Amino acid sequence: MDKLHRNERIGALIKILSDNPNKIFTFGYFTELFNAAKSTISEDIAIVKDTMEKFGFGIVETISGAAGGVKYIPLISKEKAKAFVRDLCTRLVNPDRIIPGGYIYMTDIIYSPEIVNIIGKILASQFVGLDADYVLTVETKGIPISLVTAMNLNIPLVIVRRDSKVTEGPTVSINYITGSSKRIQTMSLSRRAIRENTRSIFIDDFMKAGGTANGIIELMREFRNEVVGIGVLIETLKPDNKLVKNYISLLTLDEVDEHKGVIGIEPSALFV
Repeated sequence: MDKLHRNERIGALIKILSDNPNKIFTFGYFTELFNAAKSTISEDIAIVKDTMEKFGFGIVETISGAAGGVKYIPLISKEKAKAFVRDLCTRLVNPDRIIPGGYIYMTDIIYSPEIVNIIGKILASQFVGLDADYVLTVETKGIPISLVTAMNLNIPLVIVRRDSKVTEGPTVSINYITGSSKRIQTMSLSRRAIRENTRSIFIDDFMKAGGTANGIIELMREFRNEVVGIGVLIETLKPDNKLVKNYISLLTLDEVDEHKGVIGIEPSALFV
């Protein structure tokens, strides 16, 4: 490749790093790609680092040592996260979203690429540094959020199923009790999906009493996998005593009053 101008190299650096969050690139990779000296690449990366941090796009981290290099950690500033969560509340309080039975229509939110991209980035920001090996979710509505979270952490997504599939091969299944209705449910996962002695983060769209999250923790014990973080889009205000502790939520749902057409939802304590 011909010699590139600095602005061309910086543009390419930003594109490569932002497309591959939490992936380490060696300096040698960029010196060969851009046909430039290591000192030149170091100066370029310093400019990229300052620019990304100035605009609140995340952190560009350099890693020393033989296995070192540079990686991009996507983070959202607390101010931007708070503004986004407040906007999400405004969207969700619309009484037209109330579905008979006291539910909220959220499909358009969960499956909007623009919205779910920010949700996943906010959740990933909370779990950077936990050295997790997997992001877990339960089919189906939690999949978009968990997929974007996994992409930003650069770790695989594992989907736990409600029932086993022939195509999954040998599976592990457990019965668990839901925290709200006290019904017995089943969840299963292929034996090949998780390596033993690893760590995971559980991501879901909704939490009421925490029964599903607690079931995930029980299932992961069968794989000798530790659940080191739990993140959800919405949690209910009641019950106060969830079956799991140390979880993160973006929104807190107080009530859905069908008769009055009222949805009581607010940012969680983390984003007030």
